[in-house]
Amino acid sequence: MPSREWQVATSAFTQAADWYAELVAACPDDGWGSPGLGEWTVRDLVGHTSRSLLTVEAYLRPGPGPVDLETPSAYFTAALASIGDPAAVSQRGVAAGEALGADPVGAVREIRDRVVALVSNALADDHVDTPVGAMRLIDYLPTRTFELTVHTCDLAIALGTEPRPPADAARVSLALISDRAVAGGAAATLLLAATGRHPLPGGFTVL
Repeated sequence: MPSREWQVATSAFTQAADWYAELVAACPDDGWGSPGLGEWTVRDLVGHTSRSLLTVEAYLRPGPGPVDLETPSAYFTAALASIGDPAAVSQRGVAAGEALGADPVGAVREIRDRVVALVSNALADDHVDTPVGAMRLIDYLPTRTFELTVHTCDLAIALGTEPRPPADAARVSLALISDRAVAGGAAATLLLAATGRHPLPGGFTVL
């Protein structure tokens, strides 16, 4: 029987993927070139977010394997340390948006269906070979849930709607933020802001 932790991880990922596909389907036909996030258009943002699903498909290897990174927070530490030229990162988002083709809504739906089905048939200890280190799927999946949830919030704002992330996806994403804050020595800053005692410093981030 799957563990409670694995059930939560897969439920949160599925909820985030569903919410993302649902919001993409609500994009107006004339809105794909509208501002999305930073210098990205809505299409670019949607394309970048699709990589949160596609990387699971690309990196997953059935069966157990070596483990270099044991937690979602450790993955972000390694990934952020390896980020290259910001212009190249931005261009990858543009390229991912272009790769969605003439029917981005249909393309996202197909990606979502394919990857969610892949995860539903996978096991918690399956090997994930990321560019910054090997992981178990149960530890990698929350990083994808986080990316999907945060960027779908970005998309909701770009479309002029209030972000309402699904409960499990939000819980997993907030837990990752909590872990990052503790690891980075920012727990008190986050606690005081979240309880209304002090505002967050300008530019504050746990990433």
